[in-house]
Amino acid sequence: MRVLVLWADDRSANLGVRALARGAESLARQALGPDIEIEFQDLAKNADGFSPSMGLIKRDLIKPRGPIREWLSRFDLVLDTGAGDSFADIYGPRRITRMLYVQLAARRLRIPLVLTPQTVGPFRTRRFRLGARMVLKRAAFVAARDSASAAYAASLRRPVDVVATDVVFALPQPAPGPARDVLLNVSGLLWNSSAHADPEHYRTQIRALITGLRDRGREVALLAHVIDNPTADNDVPVVRELAEELGLEAVVPASLDEVRSAVSSARLVIGSRMHACLNAISTGTPAIAWAYSRKFAPLLGDLGWRHTLDLRSESAPAERTLALLDGTPEDELRRQVHDTLAITTSRLRQAIDGLARLRPALAPALRGEDAPSAAS
Repeated sequence: MRVLVLWADDRSANLGVRALARGAESLARQALGPDIEIEFQDLAKNADGFSPSMGLIKRDLIKPRGPIREWLSRFDLVLDTGAGDSFADIYGPRRITRMLYVQLAARRLRIPLVLTPQTVGPFRTRRFRLGARMVLKRAAFVAARDSASAAYAASLRRPVDVVATDVVFALPQPAPGPARDVLLNVSGLLWNSSAHADPEHYRTQIRALITGLRDRGREVALLAHVIDNPTADNDVPVVRELAEELGLEAVVPASLDEVRSAVSSARLVIGSRMHACLNAISTGTPAIAWAYSRKFAPLLGDLGWRHTLDLRSESAPAERTLALLDGTPEDELRRQVHDTLAITTSRLRQAIDGLARLRPALAPALRGEDAPSAAS
């Protein structure tokens, strides 16, 4: 069976996007069997140079069998990750237009569409709300990764089939890396851009946090979670420059396995990238999230993990973080992580079981026969 995992890539510079790809793959293989063929397609070009761009969409609209539909017709099942938090219009009209078009094109070809655990919404415009409603209603299975997303889907008149959690929790445990005390993930996006929070305030608070941790005798290393790439969304330059300025270790992993190995061996992770925190928690390491959007708190709160600070409203995140560490024994944080992981196991099991219930409809493809959905 040929499965397309949308909006995720196991080669992405954003290690959170790699976690989405690998996690979705793990869910699919557990639900549908280990022998399925899986291909990833992010918004950017894949290894063959293909991307469902606006240019190809325009060509697809004027041809009976355009390039998008021709590409999709190779697959028996589409697993749509929503890029984690991009099934929304908060990132601008072009991104969500591309996503909605591909989703609806798959359904016009009668290819089953599954929305894997992801954030749903918000949609601020009527046009995109209507498009999202169409996608949700036509999907064979919809999984939210938090209760706020489930409520939003219900407001669009399509309750989700299951409230799961992030697919990073479906990944296997990594080999341990070098032991470290505190790994601090600094976001290059937040450091340089005002798109999500005040960058000057963020820089001030990061420096205050490092000073406070060192004053308490903690050893701090800086972690990049979006690795070197030509875009502005890049943690590496900031991490290396700040590490050199303050005499700290810079940890720049080359792969998802490396970053998971690094966080698994730390005593604590403090992260501005959500998947830096989720990678840590999923490997048993406590993480304090410095959140910049609504995707953090509902997801972590549903898992019983309350250690999230919202940079959009929190005036002194460094002080709050230090107070939390001063008042919470390390053993207690470890116990809380253990309790959280028990919840994630149960929630992901529901998602796997729900996806497995699609097997009868996919039986021809699983047997290696032509699937009616892809051939129509």
